[in-house]
Amino acid sequence: MPRLLPASARFFTDRKGPLELLDREADRKPDGLPKVAVLHGPEGIGTSSLAFHWGGREAGRFPDGTLYTDLRGGSANTAPTPATVLRHFLLRLGVPAEHVPPAVEDRIDLYRSLLAGRRLLVVLDHAQSAAQVRPLVTAAPGVFTLIVARRPLTGLDAVTIPVGPLSDKDAKRLLAELAGRPAMSTARAALPSVLERCAGSPFALRAMAPYLATGSFGSGGTANPLPPVRAAAEESYRRLEPEAARIYRLGSLRPWPSLNPAAVAATADVSQAEAERALAELADLQLLESTGDGRYRYRPAVRSHAEEAAAREDGLAGCAAAVARTVDWYLRFAVRADYAALKERWHLGPLYAELGPGAYEDEGAAVAALVGELGNLVETVLAAEEFGLFDTVCQAVEALWAVQLKAGCHDALLPALRAGARVTGRHCPGTRTAGRMHTQLAFALMELRQDEEAERELSAATDDEARVGHTRGRATAVESLGLLRLRQWRFRSALECFEEADQLLDGIGPGDEGAADLPRARALLHRHRGRALRGLGRFDTAEQRLDAALEFFRDSGERYNTARVLTDLAELHLDTADRTEALPLIDEASALLSRENAAVHLNYLAALRLRCLPAQP
Repeated sequence: MPRLLPASARFFTDRKGPLELLDREADRKPDGLPKVAVLHGPEGIGTSSLAFHWGGREAGRFPDGTLYTDLRGGSANTAPTPATVLRHFLLRLGVPAEHVPPAVEDRIDLYRSLLAGRRLLVVLDHAQSAAQVRPLVTAAPGVFTLIVARRPLTGLDAVTIPVGPLSDKDAKRLLAELAGRPAMSTARAALPSVLERCAGSPFALRAMAPYLATGSFGSGGTANPLPPVRAAAEESYRRLEPEAARIYRLGSLRPWPSLNPAAVAATADVSQAEAERALAELADLQLLESTGDGRYRYRPAVRSHAEEAAAREDGLAGCAAAVARTVDWYLRFAVRADYAALKERWHLGPLYAELGPGAYEDEGAAVAALVGELGNLVETVLAAEEFGLFDTVCQAVEALWAVQLKAGCHDALLPALRAGARVTGRHCPGTRTAGRMHTQLAFALMELRQDEEAERELSAATDDEARVGHTRGRATAVESLGLLRLRQWRFRSALECFEEADQLLDGIGPGDEGAADLPRARALLHRHRGRALRGLGRFDTAEQRLDAALEFFRDSGERYNTARVLTDLAELHLDTADRTEALPLIDEASALLSRENAAVHLNYLAALRLRCLPAQP
């Protein structure tokens, strides 16, 4: 039962009218039309707080729980897509990861089917458009979809509920609750100026409350031409110490989904301790929001204010240097984490040899670190492309491979992977780097069942690798085409691809580049040929291939691929109705993958295990 709605604000004032309209829509008798409401109003007016307050107050209406997602993202490229949100919701509703359909249309069908008999609240915060939320709306009679947006969403059939500024009376009440009665008395003379500046914005009132006792509000009683959120940001900004003000400015130069203290330290060229202190101060002044996991983020209007201040005070060169430092930090972080998550694979980027693997407890911890920074890593690739740092683009995309392989997240990674293929297509076609970028993009497209585009990318990868004479990369591209054929149940064609890849590997001599990786490459091909042979019903030969792969990966200590081969062998035994042999293989694979943070594969193994158990009467 999901309970994902954030807590309501402690001090909540007024909003009687919008609350009554929400009650009315929620109480509407089922008539086949979706129950949908859009709370809309300018930034800082409290639309999200109103949704949280109503949802918390009315939790009893929804015994099957609450789904919540923030659709804002750092930019259009990193904002969650409907496919990403649907995957998140399906997982929260108990769907095993391996059963989440790859196609968005199928995810919509499954989502609506699961909600058909439930009484549940769905809150979609910071929606940008009707297209972004329409796939998440269901006509299930017990489901109420509450959308928060800056303005009504054109083209969406919903009850629109405007949220306006607080009256002076309610604004005074909120200030009194926030600052206390003594501070209100002390600031009585300045109160009209405060109310005028804040213009009924709860955000601005909360930002100004700590200053009531001082009465120092800059321009006295004169009218303020700025919108209230920007006026509050300017007021707080003027009170910052120089280092905190600089961090406030420089952190805003890209639409980072979140601010990591270590990355911010690199941005501003200060120690991590200084960055942590500054970020905490900025959050206290409401110039940043805490995300609850040690990271922070800007409100859009506040970020715009900070970005303008950076352009004015730091100059073009200073801003460009700050972004370059941030991009470099994330590149180095990603390379070290990717190396630690999957040490055995071959690399192209020179930073792998220079930096080595990061100091993580195990491979799973490294994957978790990459997942935690996924949005920022995608933004790093896009920033590097915009700044013309094409080598950085390719190295950063290469460093996403372990998280692609073990954690999935293909929807979220797609903008970065497309950037890698785009950059190499324009600036270095016919290189081994181009081949790697096309192969990585193809892998994601395969997982998303976009087979035609995946095949085009693999064809481009093969051509690039052939043009540069990179036999190892060409074999990988052909092997990947075989994996696509496996997914299409074209087992004979898949087997031919794996045989061709093996023949290409025969062309790598003892002293040639890629020779050191040959044993592992052949072990992977043993595994893939075993899977294709199993599909063709040639079980004995399939088992021989899989046993050969298992022997190599066991001896090399590679837990991830050992577990994957054990899974293949378990499936082979289940195909022949040999549950007794399958069960220990599944348990061993699960034990190995539990240290890899490979949630998708663990869920799949759990489903396989159920097939081994006796049927319940």
